[in-house]
Amino acid sequence: MLPAWLQAELESVPEIAVFSTADELVDELTRLHDLYPGVTSLRRVGTSRLGDPLLCLTIGSAGEEALVFGLPHPNEPIGGLTALHLAGRLCEDQELRERLGHRWHVVACIDPDGLRLNEGWLKGPFTREHYARNFYRPAGDEQVEWTFPLDYETAYFDEVLPETAALMRLIDQLRPALMCSLHNTEVGGAYYYLSRPEPELHGVLQEIPERLGLSLDRGEPESPSMVRFADGIFRMPDIETLYDYYVEHGDPLPERFGGNSSHSYARSYGTLTLLSELPHWDDARVGDPSPTTTSYADALREQAAGLRDLVGWMAKILTATGDDLTPASAFVRASRFYARALAPTPDGIEKRAAEPESQRPATVAELAALWDSVHMFRLRYAGMLLRALEAEIGIGNATPAIRTARASLGTQYDAWIAEESETASMVQIPIRSLVASQYAALAATADHLSLERSRGR
Repeated sequence: MLPAWLQAELESVPEIAVFSTADELVDELTRLHDLYPGVTSLRRVGTSRLGDPLLCLTIGSAGEEALVFGLPHPNEPIGGLTALHLAGRLCEDQELRERLGHRWHVVACIDPDGLRLNEGWLKGPFTREHYARNFYRPAGDEQVEWTFPLDYETAYFDEVLPETAALMRLIDQLRPALMCSLHNTEVGGAYYYLSRPEPELHGVLQEIPERLGLSLDRGEPESPSMVRFADGIFRMPDIETLYDYYVEHGDPLPERFGGNSSHSYARSYGTLTLLSELPHWDDARVGDPSPTTTSYADALREQAAGLRDLVGWMAKILTATGDDLTPASAFVRASRFYARALAPTPDGIEKRAAEPESQRPATVAELAALWDSVHMFRLRYAGMLLRALEAEIGIGNATPAIRTARASLGTQYDAWIAEESETASMVQIPIRSLVASQYAALAATADHLSLERSRGR
């Protein structure tokens, strides 16, 4: 199904050994501008909370606008490399620029402050343990992707971050026909979000990761509120949809929703938004739709029990350390946020398990996705809480409560690491394959829009 030109673009991605740091991403954008001054312009579009300039490379001078940005979540560095490869190919290949039919605006890293807190794992070794022990993901109201303005029913948010404000200005200036927010997940298979169904594009998007040896994720969506357009392709999430799902199912609303997404902000301009999720570790089980002897309800209950155990540990550690922790610490803020955010999740999962439609057999893909999520959250959020405690000790704030909590959580974390190693069937995916898959999906979507325009649709 892949056309020859797109197959050639897949093959244009070189071998890549490591991920780029915030400084390296800026340096490469600057280098491309210096190499191709007649094709590009480079401008500062904002400033991060800690004072880093946010740079945007514009490529070409004609066509409808396309906006691409990497690192909307700073633990997701695949997108930075994808943005650089896209920019490089567009700079060097006029025929590709003409085929894709847009003027491109590329921000390689929209959250440099957060990326710096992940730099401990960007150069490897690429094991789950090394990744998790050096992991950082901001609290919800500090995530660039989820701090756009929100005013829906009782959900309200206007504490827009400087980085988010920079994207808002770009969206308002450009009114982009295409926007690509470059994310990645952690484990499982590849999947996509689109702001609207594009049936002629779906088959190409599904084939791209499989052409590279990646699994298309046919398992659980990130939220039961997600609408599935096709296998591995979902409607772009927004807070309004999530809010309505809670109300419809009689679930308590979260204490604080945070803001809305980049997609929600751009939709008034008719923007087609693509979000490609690629994992660092592939689990072939997530592509297997065959039924198992385990009921879906039992699988949900097992997931709920695992998450309840994690929530209990986080609450216990945070209660024990209390006011001893430094409130300005990014790790402390994030740990407190995820402890609150995850707390109601097990009850909601158990409620789904009790529904009649959950009594069917679970598929292999669903079993894998449900339990992988438990491991992922354990390693991520307990790991980040460990970093918070170790940082306190590192600055000399080694109170008895903090030392005791560090020892207790450290022992439990080691046990979770060992359990993950014994039960998971993960295969590390070459970085080149991840970048190629994300880049090809982006190029295919731009080409699809260009063809639609030429047909007058």
